[in-house]
Amino acid sequence: MNKTNCIEFYFDCSSPWTYLAFVEILPLSQRQNVEIIWKPILVGGVFNSVNKDVYEFRENPNLLKLVYSSSDLDLWAKHRKINISMPKIFPVNSVKAMRGCLFAMQNNCLPLFAQKVFDAYWGNGLDISNESIVMEIAENSGLSPTEFKNYIELQSTKDALISNSSELIERGGFGSPTLFYNNHMFFGNDRLHLLEEAINKKLI
Repeated sequence: MNKTNCIEFYFDCSSPWTYLAFVEILPLSQRQNVEIIWKPILVGGVFNSVNKDVYEFRENPNLLKLVYSSSDLDLWAKHRKINISMPKIFPVNSVKAMRGCLFAMQNNCLPLFAQKVFDAYWGNGLDISNESIVMEIAENSGLSPTEFKNYIELQSTKDALISNSSELIERGGFGSPTLFYNNHMFFGNDRLHLLEEAINKKLI
């Protein structure tokens, strides 16, 4: 796969670092006049396949890294002007929300729906594994709750989400957010500045 003049954005709303990248990728794409190709994934599936170290760290965290990471996240949230607080339920099963992102894509309202999912979970601590909460987000995004519910239960929807996750692994990805520009991979919120420099200076 080699797409030009576009940013491929592989993401899962269960990640706070992805939320940080999400709120910046839209203005970045407008500044650079590049299209965003949204790629909802299940990051847990990616971790299970190629990045099990994440689970080991959660079970036996390095306290120094944990304290720094928390402080860093707080500073980034202030920089991006969003509210991020650790939900009581973490990690969370985001499968319904991410299938919902596929439905939102088909209805041309992915940015709005994903923003509301991120804010519900990371801003308000709501359990996005709860179908009723996700359906309420869908309705608040202008989507039909009935059509939404039917869509996220389709086998083709489940397969599409698995396919995106497998595609990311095949391209060398190991987490969320992962972005590709001119087939060059950028991982993490803190790589957006480098991505924009690469676009501006035609580094890749």
